[in-house]
Amino acid sequence: LYTLVDKLKADGVSIIFISHRFEDMYRLASRVTVFRDSQYIGTYDVDGITNADLIKAMVGREIKDLFPKPEVKLGDEMLRVENLSRTGYFKDVSFTVRAGEILGLTGLVGAGRTETVEAVCGITQPDSGKVYLEGKEVHIKKPSDAMEKGIILLPEDRQKEGLIMSWGLGRNVTLPTISKYAKSGINDEKTERDLAKKLLEEVDTKAVDIFQPASSLSGGNQQKVVVAKALSQEMKVVIMDEPTKGVDVGAKAEIYAIMGDLAKKGYAIILISSEMPEILGMADRIVVMCNGHKTGELNRGEATQERILELAMEKGHTGGAE
Repeated sequence: LYTLVDKLKADGVSIIFISHRFEDMYRLASRVTVFRDSQYIGTYDVDGITNADLIKAMVGREIKDLFPKPEVKLGDEMLRVENLSRTGYFKDVSFTVRAGEILGLTGLVGAGRTETVEAVCGITQPDSGKVYLEGKEVHIKKPSDAMEKGIILLPEDRQKEGLIMSWGLGRNVTLPTISKYAKSGINDEKTERDLAKKLLEEVDTKAVDIFQPASSLSGGNQQKVVVAKALSQEMKVVIMDEPTKGVDVGAKAEIYAIMGDLAKKGYAIILISSEMPEILGMADRIVVMCNGHKTGELNRGEATQERILELAMEKGHTGGAE
């Protein structure tokens, strides 16, 4: 894409490139125009504006630490995946994640990251391999099995797979646990509303009330509702698939803070992301995949963007997951 845009520029074509991604702007643009809340904020020379000033222009306030990664003492192994395979999608994928740990799972689009965790969560069925939770082998046949055992996947497409957009925020949050509030077939709406309100406040959702439809929120606040929904249950492993996709830099910082708080509370977090700064900024360990295979694993201290990209384009795994 960058090469194509460069060629168009060289041919004298004027380009307007709309993006949330700073790396796109720094790589392609000579000037950047910022909008916030439907208002024009300003136009700046890319060479003359700092990251901090650009963030302040975009969100209206200073963000001192975009990646608020807490130092957490890691607990016991929570989830272990051994040699998981599904023909045509991934093969012999193994990894572990401990309580309080954020495990990054990355690779190029089509690497098999989402397909692997979908098999862990019972959305699809692997052909072979084993999954262990707290040291005991588990057999997960459907997503409700995974949730009952304490594993939840927050999907990449929050609007189609994470929320019912026409429903109010409160009912979205309590949907997985709705049976808890039914007495003799009658729903205890007050208890349900109280829990939803508490969880939405916990993740700092910006909304008028719990009856507001999910469709009316920004992408960042929709993602917070998805997180609140996960917290309504007794969870041990939280898998976040591209949690900051399509949200602005201010909402990203808030989602990272929530992720850090979950780690401090002892949740095991798996962060699936294509965004290199996000993976490098938030993960304790990083598992890299390419064409359905795990091609490497890096500790936080040894991980660099160059090393991750080398593993993500591993020459030895160009044939796909057979």
